Amino acid sequence: MPRPVKVLLFVAFGYIGLIVAFESMLGIIQPDAGTVLTITTTDDTGAQHDRVLARMEEGGRIYVSANHWPRAWYRQALTHPDVEVSIEGQRGEYRAVPIEDGAEHERLDREFAHPFLFKFITGFPPRHFLRLDPKSPVG
Repeated sequence: MPRPVKVLLFVAFGYIGLIVAFESMLGIIQPDAGTVLTITTTDDTGAQHDRVLARMEEGGRIYVSANHWPRAWYRQALTHPDVEVSIEGQRGEYRAVPIEDGAEHERLDREFAHPFLFKFITGFPPRHFLRLDPKSPVG
């Protein structure tokens, strides 16, 4: 195998290893204060799963986004959109509404943009937004 191909393969596998390591560390380094929330989603078996996510607020609405390759919580919220959300210890029931590509998606992606380094470390995953519409008062 020619040397340039070996170098390219080494760089490619090193980059993939960096992405896997970073994504694997999310559960350990995920913040639990400030502008975060905990979303409880339900899978197809009825089991519930909690995930800490960054909270984005705009115009009195709450949004979350799938910014990483591991996104089971996002698929669960699409399949079972009635979710429970905890914000600063206050729990409430919400409806997860996907924000499809369009003006709202572009506005959110621009307003809550990620720096290039974040995108690089996470492997440039596609970004998907959910709006969390309250079904019951938080409290």
